[in-house]
Amino acid sequence: RFRNVTGVQTCALPIFIPLVTIPVCLLGAFAVMYAAGFSINTLTLLSLVLAIGLVVDDAIVVLENIYRHIEEGMEPVAAAFQGIREVGFAVVAMTLTLAAVYAPMAFVTGRTGRLFIEFALTLAGTVLVSGFVALTLSPMMCAKLLRHDANPGWFNRIIERGLDALTAGYRWMLTLLLGLGALWRWAFALVLFVAVGVAVEHLWSTGKKELSPIEDRGMIFTIYTGPEGASIPYTQRYGQAIEALGAPLLPEADRIFVVAGNPTSTQGSVVFRMVDWSQRERKVQDMIRVLQPRLQSIPGVQAFAVAPASLGQSPRERPINFVILSSDTYENIQATILPLMAELQRFPGVTGVDSDLRLNKPEIKVTIDRDRAADSGVQVEAIGRTLETFLGGRQVTRFKRGGDQYDVIVQLEAANRNNPQDISNMFMRGRNDAMVPLSSLVTITETVTARELNHFGQRRAVTITASLAAGTSLGEALDVFEQAARRHLKPGYAVDYNGQTREFKQSSSTLFVTFLLALAFIYLVLAAQFESFVDPLIIILTVPLSMAGALWLLKEGGGTINVYSQIGLITLVGLITKHGILIVEFANQLRDAGGELIASTIEASSRRLRPILMTTGAMVLGAVPLAYATGAGSESRMQIGLVIVGGMTFGTVLTLFVLPVVYSLLARRRTAIAEPAHSASAHPTGSQAGAPGVPATVTPSVGGPAASH
Repeated sequence: RFRNVTGVQTCALPIFIPLVTIPVCLLGAFAVMYAAGFSINTLTLLSLVLAIGLVVDDAIVVLENIYRHIEEGMEPVAAAFQGIREVGFAVVAMTLTLAAVYAPMAFVTGRTGRLFIEFALTLAGTVLVSGFVALTLSPMMCAKLLRHDANPGWFNRIIERGLDALTAGYRWMLTLLLGLGALWRWAFALVLFVAVGVAVEHLWSTGKKELSPIEDRGMIFTIYTGPEGASIPYTQRYGQAIEALGAPLLPEADRIFVVAGNPTSTQGSVVFRMVDWSQRERKVQDMIRVLQPRLQSIPGVQAFAVAPASLGQSPRERPINFVILSSDTYENIQATILPLMAELQRFPGVTGVDSDLRLNKPEIKVTIDRDRAADSGVQVEAIGRTLETFLGGRQVTRFKRGGDQYDVIVQLEAANRNNPQDISNMFMRGRNDAMVPLSSLVTITETVTARELNHFGQRRAVTITASLAAGTSLGEALDVFEQAARRHLKPGYAVDYNGQTREFKQSSSTLFVTFLLALAFIYLVLAAQFESFVDPLIIILTVPLSMAGALWLLKEGGGTINVYSQIGLITLVGLITKHGILIVEFANQLRDAGGELIASTIEASSRRLRPILMTTGAMVLGAVPLAYATGAGSESRMQIGLVIVGGMTFGTVLTLFVLPVVYSLLARRRTAIAEPAHSASAHPTGSQAGAPGVPATVTPSVGGPAASH
């Protein structure tokens, strides 16, 4: 039999022990989804992909500890009992901690909450199943499959020597660090935490923020708007012009669909549908970068190209919806926002800046001369019905032919109602059936008016909309909008948000509260399990260490701070605390057996080095495919992958040194628990005693590794 780089036998059967956890836990996850009424969708599948790296952690911890006892000479069954007795508490703590992380997400409201509740509960259910499997199935399989290998092969001896050297080096560095005085250890911890805090604050404040990544969904929506009063033929003509413009620029588009006159006669859209992702090299974002400048050169309409939103918003909904509120008149509001819009249009990070306040809609005002109408024997109501019939059309009856029913609509032909002068050719009956020209009874005045007068929060409101230019995040654009609003808006004006912008603001604050609740849930769960308020605090202090690595790799990898990456950060809270649970819980066991604080800390950290590296490697390797994902929707999956890989890698390295230091400073005083006499006689070797393998005396040495028996 052989050993791999983790010290676990590499023959097929032992490796099968943690691997069998994956299908069992996935079956459990589908059972949870079925019981909760969830469907198999993008988010639940994403949780299952992430769970593959999570569910093996507990089984690896159990396997490593049982195998260590077998290598020290214990029988497999006895080693299984002893191993699970030592790490059972830690497995329960890790499982409940990781499940508790996702509990606050079930209470998130809005579109983000409705979407990610399935992700959170599916992953939490999978983790609970993995903990149950690690406590039951894994020890049984270890007892049946693991055997002591007295003559390992050359490859395993080389790997084992390397791991032994790594463990010895880690023990030596930890001994040096913990051999310092308490004042130096406090200084080390405080300086490191301050440095990490500054790094996290800098990375968070300078990172790009948005609601969700712009995904390549294989479609480009080109939304265009004509002048007020434009007819459907006018809108259709420009839709065809955009189609002719985009076809040669987008050879990847195999289908083009033009809609004119929707939702109003002045608006339209052109949809470019791309071939499959495997048949093209350019992403939709690259195509928009080429198409947008050409759209701006089309006279007669305002057009902009957008990719469909990731969270199901309407394609017509633009990313930026900046609402100006006031009780002033609409004319004064327009005069106020004109210089604001002029400044925003000069900002290169956005395109197509527009507002919904337009006081230029053509209108014909008809004034009736009531005295002249009375003299002609024409009623005012009859004049209104005549104009309605001639210009708007009126249904007067129905008739049937061949089983079909047809409406009869009276209306002038389009050629006779195109301009205001056509009213002079309209007549109606007056006194004694005399034909009276309408032009003698009414006065026509051409004017303009507002297209619509909107309100928001019971106040008069104007919404400024814009699209994001390539390379600009929603958070960056909103910062520019808010700064410009502070310079141009007068007292009495206020700003608010709508659409995707409002969701972005709400989700950012909601997920921040969820992050704090996750920390609180973890603290309460650990406090109940450890029966201590200090030990959970020591474990949670490792969370900021992982945040720095996660945000750094997210920034370097081209990611943004969005709902997906924030979900990854919340997940990271539960993952990184697993390391602290393993070390703190084992150190407490050693101290309960009579070990001294510093010696027990060094021994626990050294003994738990391998399972920590093994679980970290499993989680990181499980998240690497997400970080390097390609194809449909890869932009969103990549965010979680980058956070997990960066946070676990950087956080694990720092945790291995920072947590022992903090534990040595804050750990409470413990009373040694006497072991039964038969336990010592049954297992004379220290590592096989009822206590988890701590010698009677462990003396730290500043000059080298701590001595152990």
